[in-house]
Amino acid sequence: MIDPAVEQMLRKDPKSYVIPAEVVANVTATNTLEHALMVLSKVGYTRIPVLDADDHLQGLLPLAAITDQLLKVPGAAVEQLSNYTVADAMRPVEHWVDDPARLETILSYLVDEPFIPLIDEQQVFQGIITRREILKRVNYLAHNLDENYEVTPRVPVIGRDIK
Repeated sequence: MIDPAVEQMLRKDPKSYVIPAEVVANVTATNTLEHALMVLSKVGYTRIPVLDADDHLQGLLPLAAITDQLLKVPGAAVEQLSNYTVADAMRPVEHWVDDPARLETILSYLVDEPFIPLIDEQQVFQGIITRREILKRVNYLAHNLDENYEVTPRVPVIGRDIK
């Protein structure tokens, strides 16, 4: 469980750490892998959301999945990627949140993921919460905790190991 004081400071305006869907690069399952590779290269992401025509989150396309597909192609020529679609390589979404205030869940997922998709109850993509944006909040907390709280060390309890 996150300490309530820490959570309050990190949660200040949860929407502020959400990158809205309108500005997140994405692809569709019918796009070619060549197109997806160009998009990923241009935006500098290591993975990208896959959306349908109604903006429902369908999966994620990691750069590694494109290179895996490329290595299966004789000659491994990038032009060959135009023969495959995103659907051939995309991965299922394992972790997502439907509320940007679910901080404990978000922190847990971001240990292993560069971003977590934010979706609504109809699975419509709302944006992403990135490790970078959360770390900015942690940085804020580290530099401003004493402006909001008086922090004093606890007295050690007898019989308890202190590390």
